[in-house]
This record gives sequence, structure tokens and C-alpha cells, in this order.
Amino acid sequence: MLFAAVGISCVSSLTLVAREPLNTTVSDRTVDRTARGASYAPVIKRVTPSVVTIYSARTRQSRNAFMEDPAFRRFFGEDSEGNPHRSRGRREESQGSGVIVSEDGYILTNNHVIEGADADSLKIALADGKTKYDAKIVGTDPRTDLAVLKIEAKKLPAVTLADSDKLEVGDVVLAIGNPFGIGQSVSMGIISAVGRADLPFGNMAEYEDFIQTDAAINPGNSGGALVDAEGRLIGINQSIASPSGGNAGVGFAVPVNLARSVLERIVADGKVTRGYLGVAMQPEITPEIAREFKLPDTSGVLVTDVLPNSPAERAGIQRDDVITEFNGKKVSDRPHLRLMVSQVSPNAKATVKILREGKEQSLNVSLAAQPENFGRGGGQEANPDKETPEADALEGVEVADLDDRARQQFEIPQRIRGALVTKVEADSNAAEARLRAGDVIVEINRRPVRSADDAVELTRNVKGDRIWLRVYSPAGGGSRYLPVETNKKKK
Repeated sequence: MLFAAVGISCVSSLTLVAREPLNTTVSDRTVDRTARGASYAPVIKRVTPSVVTIYSARTRQSRNAFMEDPAFRRFFGEDSEGNPHRSRGRREESQGSGVIVSEDGYILTNNHVIEGADADSLKIALADGKTKYDAKIVGTDPRTDLAVLKIEAKKLPAVTLADSDKLEVGDVVLAIGNPFGIGQSVSMGIISAVGRADLPFGNMAEYEDFIQTDAAINPGNSGGALVDAEGRLIGINQSIASPSGGNAGVGFAVPVNLARSVLERIVADGKVTRGYLGVAMQPEITPEIAREFKLPDTSGVLVTDVLPNSPAERAGIQRDDVITEFNGKKVSDRPHLRLMVSQVSPNAKATVKILREGKEQSLNVSLAAQPENFGRGGGQEANPDKETPEADALEGVEVADLDDRARQQFEIPQRIRGALVTKVEADSNAAEARLRAGDVIVEINRRPVRSADDAVELTRNVKGDRIWLRVYSPAGGGSRYLPVETNKKKK
């Protein structure tokens, strides 16, 4: 039964260096897939000098429980504020890989390779293992797990960058790095997939557009080079899927087009600024959603909310529009659109192609700078008093009115109207549809919900085999559509 009641989103030491013009070599020519050869030795000889080893150290402070006892402080001393003296800490050394991308010393690597490193500990060793340099952090971007370092040197062997948008599944690739600290190594494989995002395990990156490869990537390879058969950089090795703790043939790399965008912004500004559109998006367009909205297929992104005073609102984008193209490129899904928008500079203009009620339209939008708290949300379960009215749909769901206390507790904006979900029984159809406590039901079957009583009334005597909810989720900061079965009983 649906019950109702009334009332109730960095590096520890960061050293910036003076900005210098960035000089990289870029080739956008498609790789020659008809070439055949008995050996990749010539390619490897050409590209391995561009891959370096990064050494770093972190000081971990250890806590001594005995020092919490005042009796021990008499022997070991206290500071001027009466706190026990801390130990010097434990120094941990680690290493990873990096790629030289300009002759004057700019190096790309993963943020997690140097995150938390002591500023004076960063060392770069060239491929010969003998030539070493002190390195400075130019800037980091944890959201893509990328970092830019700089060494003071000239005429370094910089790698040539390819166009990662032209990659295809089946292309031969080579992974280069220093796995396990045994020395520079090369492994070969193919591209297994492109555009991997929303992976079911942590990759330490918020913006995901990974290249997947079966070329062996192991600890120490992070930040190293993934190159094509001609030795051009196509990605920065980032992580592996490893159920056993070792290489299982499923590795991931940040595509070089994304890495180059981050590199150029960090070198120019010392940080990464991103474009902002201002829409909430359905996680995916399922066949059921496509039928409900009379869409030709499941591609594109369904807009579930348009934020007030956002670039999207000013451009005329509306809720239930389907964004099919952005700046002339097809939009496949939500992560794809989010990534494309983020790579456009704030205040830049973009074109957006939409489907609205079956008709195609083109809109011009002037993007804004992404807010600092973009994508962050939170909340915790509420427990208001509940009643048990009669209802025929959403059995096992309890709702309450959305008042000021609930808004504060769940961090729900004032613009959101609806019924707060306070409980969802684990064996209910709503739970299977991923409705969760803390969500706000804002529409039922495309009709607005203003209160808990509205929600109850709209679920009485529902016809058909499913009910459509539009739900705002504080944790995700946006809304989405959920189809909930009404004629299927859970066993």
C-alpha cells in the first residue's frame, strides 16, 4: 500500500610553475589498418623514449595510543598547546609511469600516481634509467584522474598524439610502462571497446570515457602510454578490472583527446574549467521509455529537468526533450553528453539538436562555467509519522509531505515539489524499479504531484501494467523516469 502522512559532491602539496606556451605534436590521420609487419620493434624503439618512470614519496603520520595517556606525555613531552609531540611519520615510496608530450618537459600521468605526494619528492627517470630530473606539479584534475608535471629540460623525445575519436574495436595497441618496478616493458593487445563509462567498480575518475584493452596493464603501468600500431599516443593507462588482484585482460586508458583537453587547460590556466548546460538527464533510454515517449530508438539523452536560470533554460530546452546531437556530434547516452559538454570552455557557444514531440529542432546555447558543487548531493533517511490510506498501486511504498524539515535533511531545493518517499519495502515492485527512500515523486503518469495525498490519489485505480514516476533524487542532484510494474506480484 502507498502510505501518506501530513507534516513532516586533491593533491596534498601543490607546487605551481610559471605558465609556458604548450607545444605538442598532433596527428589526426586515421591509422593505416592494412599495414602488416613481422615485428613492432621499429615502433617500440621510436616511442619508448617518451615513456618515463615517476618516483614519489608520501609521509604518513602514525598515531600512538600511549600518547593519549597524560602519564606518558611527561616522558615524551608536549607542544606549546599541550598536545603530545607527534612522531615524524612513516615515509612511503611509490612509482608509476608518465608520458612526455612536449620537447620542453611537460609530462602527462594519472592523478592517483602523484596524489598526496610530498612536493619535493617527485623524480622523473627517463627510459635509459640513468637520466633523472626533479619534477614540479603544474596542475591536477582528479575528476578525470589526470595530472600534468614539468621538468626543466629541452629537446626531449616527445610522443606524437593521435586522434582517439578515430579508434575502432580491433585496432592493435601497445601498452608501455614500468610494471612492478622491474623496468620499462611493452605489452600488446587490441582495443576491446571504446567509450566505457559508469563502470561497476571504482576507477578514481568522475568523467569516464575509457578505452578498454586486453594489452597487459599492471601496477606501475598507471600513467603510462597506450599507443597505436604506428607509435602514436591514443591513451593514458589508468586501471584494470582485477577480480583476482592481477591482470585479467581487462584494462582501461583515458583517451588522448580527453587527456589533451585537460593538458591544454592546465598549462594555460593551472586548472580545468568545464562547460555547464544545466539539465538533469535520464540515466538511459530503455525500450520501455522509447515506447512511452514515442522515440525512434534508444539513442540520445532524455531531459528530465531544466534548472532555473541555466544555459539550457535560456536556450529553450524543455523537460522531456531528447538531445540527439551536441555541436554536430551524435549523442549516444548520458555519460557521453556530460563529457562533451564538460570539454567545451565556459561562455562558448554550442548547437544542440533535440527531438520534441517527435519533431527535430536545433537550438543555440551559450554555456556557463560549471558550478563548484556540480553533481554533488546528499541526504539521509527520514522517519516521519505515517498513515495507511487505501491505494491500488505502489504497494510497499510510504510517502510524506515535503516540508522545510525534510528539505533541510535531504538537501532538496525549494523548486522541487512532490511527495517524499520515506520507505520502500525490499520485495516490492517499486524497489525493483530502483525507487529509494529519500527520493521525491514529482510526477505520476506525467501528472504533477504536489503532496502525499496527490500521490495516493494518482495511484488509485491505475490502468495498465505499469505506472510511470518522475523522481527527483537528492543524491544524484537530478530527476529521472521510473516505470513500476503494477500487475506483477513479487514472490
